[in-house]
Amino acid sequence: MITIVVGTNRKDSMSAKIAQYYQTILTEYYEGPTQIVDLAHLPSDFTGTALYENNGKNSTFNEIREKVQSSEKLVFVVPEYNGSFPGVVKAFIDGLKYPEGVRDKKGALIGVSSGVQGGLIAMSHLTDIFNYLGMHVLALKPKLAGIEKNWDGEKLTNALYNTLLHQQAEKLVKF
Repeated sequence: MITIVVGTNRKDSMSAKIAQYYQTILTEYYEGPTQIVDLAHLPSDFTGTALYENNGKNSTFNEIREKVQSSEKLVFVVPEYNGSFPGVVKAFIDGLKYPEGVRDKKGALIGVSSGVQGGLIAMSHLTDIFNYLGMHVLALKPKLAGIEKNWDGEKLTNALYNTLLHQQAEKLVKF
């Protein structure tokens, strides 16, 4: 199972659209099951009811967490917020079982931004966290900058972005 995580809890996010688009690309290289976990579906109170001393006590959060933890490979579509990734991603990671949550899993990152860096710093920060937790992160990390200008409502129109996503999907399946 490959799980694609939408790295924001913003409703109808560009990251969610990219995750759905990437899922179709993955099916060209992977015959197994794929799923999308959208952090917009997290319980609104999960930071107070599912973390730390409440770990394991929020059944809705536990279902989402289990989808991620039971996957062999993970893809995080990460928007850039304030020079890094959204805080909800860190809070979600904090809610995973430790130390086994992502340890020894294979992962990939896709950066999304309205600006010119394509989530470069966000992916760098997140890579550091995943490395600390023992996840193996694929080196190819597409940076989708100026995303609104390169999206026609259904697909990416930037040939380089499409090439990079296809290359990453192929490498992830073989990883």
